Amino acid sequence: MKRVLVGMSGGVDSTVTAILLQEQGYSVEGVYMVMHNLKELNDANIEKAKKVSSFLNIPLHIHNIEDSFKEEVYDYFVKSYQDGLTPNPCVICNRKIKFGKMVEFADSLGIEKISTGHYIRIKDGFIYKGLDDSKDQSYFLAEIKKEVINRAIFPLGDWLKSDVKEYASKIEVLKDISTQKESSEICFVENSYIDILKRHTNTDKKGIVRDIEGKEIGDHKGFMHYTIGKRRGFFVKGAHDPHYVIDIDSKSNTLIVGKKDDLAKKTIVISNINLFIDSKDFDATVKVRYRTKGTFGNIKIDKNIGIIELNEPEFGVAKGQFAVFYDNDKLLGGGEIIDILD
Repeated sequence: MKRVLVGMSGGVDSTVTAILLQEQGYSVEGVYMVMHNLKELNDANIEKAKKVSSFLNIPLHIHNIEDSFKEEVYDYFVKSYQDGLTPNPCVICNRKIKFGKMVEFADSLGIEKISTGHYIRIKDGFIYKGLDDSKDQSYFLAEIKKEVINRAIFPLGDWLKSDVKEYASKIEVLKDISTQKESSEICFVENSYIDILKRHTNTDKKGIVRDIEGKEIGDHKGFMHYTIGKRRGFFVKGAHDPHYVIDIDSKSNTLIVGKKDDLAKKTIVISNINLFIDSKDFDATVKVRYRTKGTFGNIKIDKNIGIIELNEPEFGVAKGQFAVFYDNDKLLGGGEIIDILD
């Protein structure tokens, strides 16, 4: 019987994943990875994971990786905002933690296959979008190592979230879990990202607002309160039309603002590129954020720098986010946005 290690969070998705794999004949073992120091949340999740594991009669491993998570994800998150960037910790976490440290732990147990409750599909050695477009999480896996793909199983890829919840509601041990509120995308942010940053830096340093020509036109409460595209929370003298954050200069604590059209960008520079294909010059649909439909364009890569030329402009492209490439539903890879040229 093939063994599989399932990342258990105590929630519906990972629990149904474990049940489906068991029904498919796998010998399932669960692992709850203690990543952050939110003790109350960890304790509650572990209790639920233990309850489910007992019900399924499977082993549950508690694996503490707080130090690795802090170094690889949490510190990256804080430093990115300090540098005026808009980070995506879930992309980094999937590469370094969920499909990094979890794979290492599976190796230590002699387990080949791993599984999580992600809504994605695997076909022919590639990741594809999940059937439920509203829950598809392929974007967040654009940076995982290519060799991990064939080790991963994602039973929920062909399911709708509504069907998963209905399925869970019929299982006694899951009745309470199936109606619980969905967890936030960033697991260690309980309320606002600013609350996290305030523990490490002074976020409330008043600064200057300039227009795209460099003229001083107002002020703001501290650059870390803003992300690209934000239109509120800063003051512009005599403004009649809405103004949006176009760029952030962290060194001088300055916001550059403009009209909505100034947010439109077609040429994007990326680094930290991770591809599941061999081509260095290709056309693809490009998503510059998770919640965008994507825009068709060309990607040219030289060493570890890529230039993306979009056919149509995208609004609100932010340094620190990830540009992710698709061929229809097939995930081709991605890279971190380091500059926007126009």
